[in-house]
Amino acid sequence: MPIEDLVRDVQNYGHRRRIGEDPLATEVAGLSVAMRHRATDIYPVLYQPIFCLVLQGVKQTWLGDQAVDFGPQQSLVVGLDLPTHARVLKADASRPYIALALEVDMALVHELLSEIEPHRRVGQPSGAIGATEADAEVVDAMGRLFHLTGKPDAAPVLSPLIRKEVHFWLLKARHGQILRQLAERDSHASRIALAARLIRRSYASSLSVEDLAGEAGMSVSAFHANFKAVTGSTPLNYQKQLRLMEARRLIAAERLSVASAAFQVGYESASQFSREYSRYFGHSPRQDMGAGVLSVAD
Repeated sequence: MPIEDLVRDVQNYGHRRRIGEDPLATEVAGLSVAMRHRATDIYPVLYQPIFCLVLQGVKQTWLGDQAVDFGPQQSLVVGLDLPTHARVLKADASRPYIALALEVDMALVHELLSEIEPHRRVGQPSGAIGATEADAEVVDAMGRLFHLTGKPDAAPVLSPLIRKEVHFWLLKARHGQILRQLAERDSHASRIALAARLIRRSYASSLSVEDLAGEAGMSVSAFHANFKAVTGSTPLNYQKQLRLMEARRLIAAERLSVASAAFQVGYESASQFSREYSRYFGHSPRQDMGAGVLSVAD
């Protein structure tokens, strides 16, 4: 179907569902809609493995200090859990930023690669974020997946098939390289993903870079270099960002005190926590108390 028709249908869907600033999960498993009616300031975001197809407007995110812009009929792939920042660059009331987002299923990626590229080896790890023009095939598949939102009988049967099709086209796309790297057994990228998962599970604990490098099967210097190449961050800064985002959720959504949130995410000093929180978010933790602010991926 023409892209203009898909934009119209997604926008009407968002209005019917009264979509707010956070992404809205649809009736189709793993598929969400994002819509913003104005440009935004830079805000922190925690991406999970996701594919985002922009239909209208322009957004910007970062891998370390490298800005990544993606606009109409462009797609973004994020291959692992990634704390970073983002902003909507182009949107207004008449032409809002609109995007469809689909959770990336790494088990499905492994399955597809075993079928289509069983012996291919990938090179040095690329960054966990990639953006490029969306192929017509993936736009068509995402449109069909979205239109299952109005077909409750068909969605459970057909959505797994279309999700697999989308993953296939992503692996064939230029920015599918990071997914191929992450899925390759024992690649540098997959080892870094393992370390990132360990940090995510134990973000409140004191972690040794030496131990993380050992888990990844790398020297400390190689681990540092590869971790930064994939995530745009050092291991300890990655952990710090996870801590601060979880603390913000605890303060804003669960109404914990600043000190309680600080200690729960692993800080030993509430004053150090407040300084780092203010530096990262641009305001003190007390300003988020009871604000209902969540750290979400979109």
